[in-house]
Amino acid sequence: MQAAEDWGTYVTVHAYTPRAVRRAVEAGVKCIEHGQLLDEPTLQLLARKGIWLSLQVLDEAPESQTADVKAKKHKVVEGTDNAFRWARKHKVKLAWGTDFMFAPASNKNQNADILKLKQWLSPFEALKLVTHDNAQLLALAGPRNPYPGKLGVVQEGALADLLLVDGNPLENLDLVGDPERNFVVIMKDGKVHKNSLPR
Repeated sequence: MQAAEDWGTYVTVHAYTPRAVRRAVEAGVKCIEHGQLLDEPTLQLLARKGIWLSLQVLDEAPESQTADVKAKKHKVVEGTDNAFRWARKHKVKLAWGTDFMFAPASNKNQNADILKLKQWLSPFEALKLVTHDNAQLLALAGPRNPYPGKLGVVQEGALADLLLVDGNPLENLDLVGDPERNFVVIMKDGKVHKNSLPR
């Protein structure tokens, strides 16, 4: 951890269980990825220490998998509900992640995965989580942060990634699930990549 701090950044770990997470916290990590098998006291510890928890909403393993794999995945899926409920109860700093970077063909499913957050979050909370809150975690990378300017806010000098949605996702989060149809303007790094507004 000291080497990361010397470089002006931080360490995150992929961990699921209370024992693994407590060991990581004692070592000085700043973020836990996954954490779906945590108990409530460990989530309280994360809250007290200001450690981030980057949760994923996972699906059950496909039928083609072995019984052992399906049983392990089921435990993780089942634990997600507790992790979200206890994290919100104790005001743990939450982020949202996926493993889509390891399967680029699945990127098209990323927005659909945001909709799964409706089980625990209002549309506003879900949108804030995947934009502003995730940006605050990314900013911890310090000089290693590849994005210039402020992240996760709409203001002068901030990194200009903007979407114009046909409809109000604060009232209907499902609009985010179909970006091809509902995102009428997409701006990335200050450049417009899509503009289907009438001219």
